[in-house]
Amino acid sequence: MPDLVAQAVEALADAGARLEPGLSGAELAAVQARWGVSLCGDHAAFLGLGVPVGDGWVDWRHDPDEVLRERLRAPVDGLLFDVTHNEFWPASWGARPADPDEATERAATVLAGWPKLVPLYAHRYLPAGPYPSPGPVLSVVQSDVIWYGSDLLEWVQREFLGVPLPTHTPRPEIANWSRLADGYDDYDL
Repeated sequence: MPDLVAQAVEALADAGARLEPGLSGAELAAVQARWGVSLCGDHAAFLGLGVPVGDGWVDWRHDPDEVLRERLRAPVDGLLFDVTHNEFWPASWGARPADPDEATERAATVLAGWPKLVPLYAHRYLPAGPYPSPGPVLSVVQSDVIWYGSDLLEWVQREFLGVPLPTHTPRPEIANWSRLADGYDDYDL
């Protein structure tokens, strides 16, 4: 879906976002190797066309390591926070341990098997690769997961141009994360 990604970058520029030159193939490979994450095809293509910079954006070239590390860990860390402080515990995880530390440890083990999400902007995420195009954009704050676009173009239009998210758009599946976005909360994930 390169055309869709190019349209998303163009719409972002039209919305006034500041874009630096895109990451080269070598830079993309270095980012993925350094952080142990694979960018989905849409995300890599997006960053190859232009790197948005400014408040909220992930700047793979200039953000300090600790900032990037925190942003990469945020989706899982947020769920662990809700396990520890807000009684989040899906039925598929079995009986919740009475000891809070043990519950958090068991949750961390389960979450290690979930698909990884890669930060895009603020608390918006794309699935890590390999993931087929188009890759959906999710808003993730702790266990509050919301669909923000079925693809990058739909997300840019919603986030920066105020276009409502169509209700009829098919939403790609991201194991477990999709069910949270669909409102399954503490049900069987």
